[in-house]
Parts: sequence; structure tokens; C-alpha cells
Amino acid sequence: MSLISTIAKQAASAAKTLAVLDTQTKNDVLKAMAQSLRVNKNSILSANQQDLANAEDNNISAAMLDRLTLNAERIDAMAAGLEILVELDDPVGIVRDLGTRPNGINIRKMRIPLGVVCMIYEARPNVTADAGALCFKSGNAVVLRGGKEALHSSMAIAEVMHGVLEQFNLPKALISVVPDPDRALLMELMQQRQTIDLIIPRGGEGLINFVTDNSKIPVIQHFKGVCHLYVDKDADFEKALNLLLNGKTQRTGVCNALEGLLVDQAIAAQFLPLVVQALAEKDVKVNACQQAAAYFEQATILQDDEFGEEYLCLEIAIRVVDGFNGALAHIDQFGSHHTEVICTENTNTATKFQQAVDAAVVMVNASSRFSDGCELGLGAEIGIATTKLHAYGPMGLESLTTEKFLVNGDGQVRS
Repeated sequence: MSLISTIAKQAASAAKTLAVLDTQTKNDVLKAMAQSLRVNKNSILSANQQDLANAEDNNISAAMLDRLTLNAERIDAMAAGLEILVELDDPVGIVRDLGTRPNGINIRKMRIPLGVVCMIYEARPNVTADAGALCFKSGNAVVLRGGKEALHSSMAIAEVMHGVLEQFNLPKALISVVPDPDRALLMELMQQRQTIDLIIPRGGEGLINFVTDNSKIPVIQHFKGVCHLYVDKDADFEKALNLLLNGKTQRTGVCNALEGLLVDQAIAAQFLPLVVQALAEKDVKVNACQQAAAYFEQATILQDDEFGEEYLCLEIAIRVVDGFNGALAHIDQFGSHHTEVICTENTNTATKFQQAVDAAVVMVNASSRFSDGCELGLGAEIGIATTKLHAYGPMGLESLTTEKFLVNGDGQVRS
């Protein structure tokens, strides 16, 4: 039996144990994992230094380097994410009554785990802890296949979590890590449809497309984040500038950072001069339509078909649009169904925007940076789904479960 087949089968076997584990024990395990992450912080950081040294030799992008880098604060955030999960309700076993049919049979639906989830990701060592914990609380075993960039970090984090599982006499296969980033093993992993129930890829556009095109297992895409801020004619300019700067500059290499600014034609002459100063102070490179570019000393002019880039750095695309409908048309063409934001004081316009925009998260007068599982109250997220099946938006515990029918009768037969 091959390495991949063994990992997948052991995970499927372990999942049966976890599916019936009580909530209190799951919470105790998560608390212990959080504590162990903090206690073993130095060993995790040491492993991360190995990955960072390799990354420098391979000249990876600044955005990927940011996602790869761990520090004491980020490890504490990982641990805190696990502790948040402890406080959240366990979705497994929740039953809803659908009523009794005229023939007397009673219909209910019970929430159950998916089974075995496979995470495929790149330079994101935090995914190891987040995905491991989310899958554990929701009753799923997880197979983690990280990229070669984060291999040492991911293995160190998994080793900490394995230590806790052993303390509770639970199989380590509940949180499995593929120890070899060989591409051939990835291809084999994506064929394990008898034992793996779902694949969630997190990474660049190339990785997402590769997994989607080659997997025989259902895939939930966490696609790129081309997020826009639309500043409506009824916007509060101070709010709009704060949303722009926070969304674009607070952390650039993440999928909920702003990549596009859309400005209503009616206020462009008043608002764009403020944008010029604000972005200059943060050293943000500007790409813009011809009308918007005229306000900037240095701006790369974009043609109508050149928008929609995910920059993941201090760079942004700006376009003046023909009001509300112009903004919708732009988002429809260039958005990635991730997160879209409107700044407006007009409640009717805000409501129309939230109804009309096709995105997983649609915000009114709030930063795109809130498009995150923890910020939205889900605990550590496993990803932000940009396709609508089987989940849409930040995926928390409930998104990692499904429902089965429970039918109770008293000997009824169908005529």
C-alpha cells in the first residue's frame, strides 16, 4: 500500500472514532492543543526559520513570505483561535424537526461530519493549526498537504497537536500531514475518493486551478480575493478614506485586502484629491483609468480590460464609474466573488448593493479586512469559499458538516 493510500485509509478509520466523540472531550483536547502551541513556541519558530531560510534562497514573493512568516504573536493568535472554537457550539448532533407526515412518520434532520477533509495549501503554516482544530471540533479527520515552502513549520505544528491527541488516547491520524511535497503524491492524493470526502485548496490561482482540474474528489475553491471598495455619491469621505487605507495597507498579502477602488463620477472631483494624499503617505502604487489617473502625479493608466488584478502588495487599481450601476457592472466583470464593500450614508443604496452584488461577503461601511472567520464570529476559518457549493464565504464549523434524514415510524409501509 502506498504512503498516500495508507494516510487516507488511516484518516478514514480515525474519523469514525471522532464522529461519536462527545463535545466536552473535544473541547478539552482543543484547550490542551492551544496551551501546547504556546509552550512549544520556540520549537515551532525554529522550524519556521528553516522554511524562511529556504524561501530566501528560492526568491519567493513578498506576499508569500508574509504568509509563511511566524512569530510569537502569530503563534499566540493560532492558540487563541483554538480557544475561540472551544466556546462555539458543536454543530454535530444538532437535530431539527421537519414535522410528521399524514401517514404518521416523523421526519427530522441531524447534523453530521463530512468525514475526511483534505487541505491543500502553500506557504500558510497557520492553516495546519486552523484546519486541524476546525476539522476536529466538527468531527472530521483531516489530511494536510502543505507546500514545500512551509513543510518544516507545518510538521512542527502537527507534532504539537499529535502530542495532545496521544495524551487523550486518540489516533494521530485524525490530523495527518503528508510529509513529502512531491507533486506526484499530490496527484495521487486527489484520486482517493473512496476515503477522502472533500478537498479544500488554499493558495494562488495556479494551485486552485490545478486542484480543480485534476481532483476526482469534490473541491471547494478558495479563489483569489479581488476585493473592491465602491465610494458612493452619498458617502462620508472620512469613513471612505479610513476604509480604503485599512483595507489596502493594514496587511497587503491576504485575500481580504482591497485591490480596487471605485469612485462615483458625481464625487470624483471632490474625493480623488483626498485619495491622492492618503495613498501617497502610504507609498501605494496607483493604476487607474484615464479619468482617475489625471489626479495623480504618477499613475499607470489601465485600459478597460486590464482591471481585476490581485496585487497582494502596496498597489491598487482605481476607476471612476457611472454611479451605482457602473460599480455593479465593474464588480460583475472583475470581482472574484470574495468580498465587496460600499461606503454610503444612503440606506436604500446600501440595501440594493448588498442584494445585487454576487460575492460571499458584502459589506456596508466596514473594512474588507473583516472578511475573516474570527472577525465574523466563526472562530478560526478553514477558508473563504468563492463558489456556492457546498459553502459560500468564510467556512466555520457548520460548513464542515452536512445533514442526514432521521425517519421514525410505527410499521408504516408505502402503498
